[in-house]
Amino acid sequence: MKEYLICFLICLLGLQTGNAAGKEDYYIHEEAENADSIIKHVISVSPRYAHIVDEFNADLYVRGRVKVHRRNHLIKVVPSMFRFEKGVKDYIVESMNEIHYTAPDIYDLKVKALTGTMRRNRGEIGNIMEYFNMNVYSSSLLPDKLLSPLSKSGMKRYYYLLDSILGDGDSLRYKILIVPRNKSNQLISGYMIVNHASWTIDELYFTGKVEQVTFRAKVEMGKSGNSMYLPKRFDVNMLFSFVGNKIEAGYEAEFNYKSVSLSKVRKKSTWKKNKYDLSESFTLSTDSTSVISDTVYMKKIRPYPLTEEESKLYQDFKLRKDTVRRLHRKKSNGAVFFGELGDALISNYTINLAELGSVKCSPLINPLLFGYSHSNGYSYVQKFKYNLLLPSQKLLRIVPRFGYNFSHKEFHWRTDIDFVYWPQRIGQISLRMGNGNRIYSSDVLDDIKNLPDTALNFDKMKLDYFKDDYLILTHKMEVSNGFSVEAGISYHRRTLVDKSNLYNPQLQEHLSGKLRDLYISFAPRIRLEWTPKLYYYMNGKRKMNLYSHYPTFSIDWERGIKGVLGSTGRYERWEFDMQQEFKLGGMRSLFYRAGCGAFTDQGDMYFVDFINFARNNLPMGWNDEIGGAFQLLDRRWYNSSNKYIRGHVTYETPFLIFHHIRKYTSIIQNERLYASALYVPHLLPYIELGYGVGTHIFDVGFFVSSVNGKFDTVGCKFTFELFNR
Repeated sequence: MKEYLICFLICLLGLQTGNAAGKEDYYIHEEAENADSIIKHVISVSPRYAHIVDEFNADLYVRGRVKVHRRNHLIKVVPSMFRFEKGVKDYIVESMNEIHYTAPDIYDLKVKALTGTMRRNRGEIGNIMEYFNMNVYSSSLLPDKLLSPLSKSGMKRYYYLLDSILGDGDSLRYKILIVPRNKSNQLISGYMIVNHASWTIDELYFTGKVEQVTFRAKVEMGKSGNSMYLPKRFDVNMLFSFVGNKIEAGYEAEFNYKSVSLSKVRKKSTWKKNKYDLSESFTLSTDSTSVISDTVYMKKIRPYPLTEEESKLYQDFKLRKDTVRRLHRKKSNGAVFFGELGDALISNYTINLAELGSVKCSPLINPLLFGYSHSNGYSYVQKFKYNLLLPSQKLLRIVPRFGYNFSHKEFHWRTDIDFVYWPQRIGQISLRMGNGNRIYSSDVLDDIKNLPDTALNFDKMKLDYFKDDYLILTHKMEVSNGFSVEAGISYHRRTLVDKSNLYNPQLQEHLSGKLRDLYISFAPRIRLEWTPKLYYYMNGKRKMNLYSHYPTFSIDWERGIKGVLGSTGRYERWEFDMQQEFKLGGMRSLFYRAGCGAFTDQGDMYFVDFINFARNNLPMGWNDEIGGAFQLLDRRWYNSSNKYIRGHVTYETPFLIFHHIRKYTSIIQNERLYASALYVPHLLPYIELGYGVGTHIFDVGFFVSSVNGKFDTVGCKFTFELFNR
C-alpha cells in the first residue's frame, strides 16, 4: 500500500489533466488494488485488439499551431524543422489527408490539401504522423520509442492506480492512472479510461519525452461499431528544446472513417495473386504536384471552423506576402553568396537544380559527423546525395562521401553511382570508385605462416603498405522475388607508400626481387543474394522490398585474371554471409550474422582484400557496422590471412542494467550486448564482448577482447547520433 500511496501522490503532483473525462460525475474508489486486476484484463485482450482491424480507409484532418518562444541559428541544423520568418512567432498549418491502413501496421497516406502561414509548408517538430498512426493496443507507442503500459512487460515497468469509476451498468468505465516505476524516456505517465463491458480503451492520455521533444497527447477512441478499436481524435502538445531554442506546437487531428474491416472478415481472394505482394496495402501513392494549397478550398473541407485568432494568422500572413512583393529588392551577389555559404556551413540543405535533380547535403561544419573507436581512432565523415527521378520511375542516384582519419592521418573518399533502369525488377547499373584501406601484400602472409602464435607482433614486422584506388562496375537484378544476381568487374590499382624500400637490397633479396611499386588487378565478380519469402509492394512501377521472417544469404565470388588491363596477379576469392534480425516485442531485438571466406588459386603477389570481412573507413553512424564488425581488432588483421570464419550476435533492449538508476540516466534509449568471434591463423579464436548504450545524442560502447583464450585489450566506440536516426 505504501508504494501505491507514493505513486498516487506523484500523480496528484505531476498530472495536470483536469476533468479530462468530460462532464460525467466521478468519485475516488476506495480499493486502489483493483487497478491491477483491471489492467490484467486489458493486457490479456490487447494482443487481439491490436490486430483486430484488418483494413480501413479514412480522411484525416490535421490542424497545427506553432509558437516560437526562442530561436537562434542552431535551429538550422535540425533536419525537417520548419523555416521561420524573422520577427514572426505564431504560425498555423492545416492538411487534409487520405489514409489507408492494412494489417500489419502498414499506413499509406496521401496529402490532398495543405495550407499554412509558413513560407514553405515543409517541416515538422518531431515526426508528428507517428502520433496519429497509433495503435493504442500495441506493445510500443510511437513505434519502438515508448513502451506501452499494455505490453506484456507493462506491469514490471508501471504502477496502475484506480482513480475513479465512471457511469454505471452497461456504461461502467474505469479511470486508471499510469505511473512509471523508473524515470526513463522509454516510459510514459498519464491515464486511460477502460470500458468494463469489452475491456477496450475509450481514452488514453500520456506524457513523455522523445529526443528533444517533450509532449502531451490525448487519444479519444471511436464510440461504436468497428471504429471503436480505432482513434477518433488526437490532441498533441509538443515542446521542442535544443541549445537555446524553444518552440511549442499544438496539433489537433480528427479521423473520418469511410470503411473499417475487421480481421475475421478478411477476403481470402486478396492473397490469391501473390501472398508476399502487399501492393494493395499501398494503393495511395503521394503525388506532391497534385496537393491543393488553396485556402478557399481548405475552408470548404475543414470539419470545424477556425477560431478568430487562427483566422487572424492567415490574414497577417497574406498581408506580409503582399508587403514583401512591393518592397522586395534584389540582394547583391555578395550577400547571396555569403548567405548561402552560411547555410551550408551550419545547416542541412537541399540545392534544387531545376529539372536536373536535387543535391542533399549535411552541414559542412557539424560536430555530429565525428566519431571515435579504439581500433580506428578519431574520424570525420561528410556525405552528399544527388537524386534525379526520370520518366517511368527510373532513378539516377549519386552519393559522394569523404572523410579523414586523424589517428592514422589518412584521407578517404568514395563515390557511389546507381542508375535504376528497371524499377520493377530493381535492375540497376552501379559504379563504385574510391580509395580503400592501406593494405600490405601477400608476402607478409608467408612470413606470418612461419611465426609461432606467441611471436606474432605487427609492430615489429616490416610491412610494406600500399595505397588502393579502386573501381567496381556491376549490374544487379532481382530475377525472382527475394533472389538477386549481381555481376561485374573489379579493378584495383595499388601503389607502394614508401618507395624507398625498392632500393633496400636486403628486402629485395628477402622477396626474391618481387617487390614493385605498382600492382594492378582485374577481376570479374558475381554475387548471389537470397531472402526467402520476402514481402514487398509495388509503388507504381517501383518494387519496394519490406521484410522477411527468414535470413538473408549471399555468396560473393571474384576471379583475378592476369594480363588484362595490366593486371599483374592471379587469385580467386569466395565469401559466404548470412544475417537476420528478430523483433522480440517490447522494443527488444536480436541480430545475428555469420560468414566465412577464402582466397584460393593464388599466383604471383596478391592482396588479401575481402568484401564482407573488411574495415569500413567511412561509416556514417553507429548502425553502419556495429552489428557485424570487430571494434578492438587491429586493422592489420583484416589482411593477415587468406581465410576466415566469423560470427556476431547483438541483443538490444530498453531495460537491462540502468533501469534501476534511471533517475540519473533517463536519456538512455536502449542498451545492447555484443558477442563476436573470429577464427584466422594465430587467432584461434579472437573473442570480443561488449556492452553499449544508445541515446538520442550519442551512442557509446565498451568492449573487451581475448586472443587464444587470454585477455587482450579493452576499448570503446563513440559516435554522435543527434538527428542521425
